[in-house]
Amino acid sequence: MRNRKFSKGKKFIFFLPVVALIATALGYTVMYLWNWILPEVTHCGRLNFWQALGLLVLCRLLFGNFNKGGGNNRFREKAMGLRSKWQSMNDEERAKFKEEYRQRCGGWGHRNKD
Repeated sequence: MRNRKFSKGKKFIFFLPVVALIATALGYTVMYLWNWILPEVTHCGRLNFWQALGLLVLCRLLFGNFNKGGGNNRFREKAMGLRSKWQSMNDEERAKFKEEYRQRCGGWGHRNKD
């Protein structure tokens, strides 16, 4: 019977090439798609591999996060709490809530009915 336990060093040695392979594949994919679509559509310049990899990291920083799971559980929990609170309100409480929301937010995104 083989010992299936790996030491941390062996895991790291295996993990490092896998991460490099994934980063390389993603970088070339971004570079290929950018150079295939955007120069013709928007008349922008072409990317090399390192620029594509930098763009990938920049987009990840701006639009995503580096947490495992890719989700923000606090936001999801807050949304579920608000949804259950909304469902437990009667019609009068909902109308009052909507009016308070309009006053606080100034009807942002809605046309005035003047």
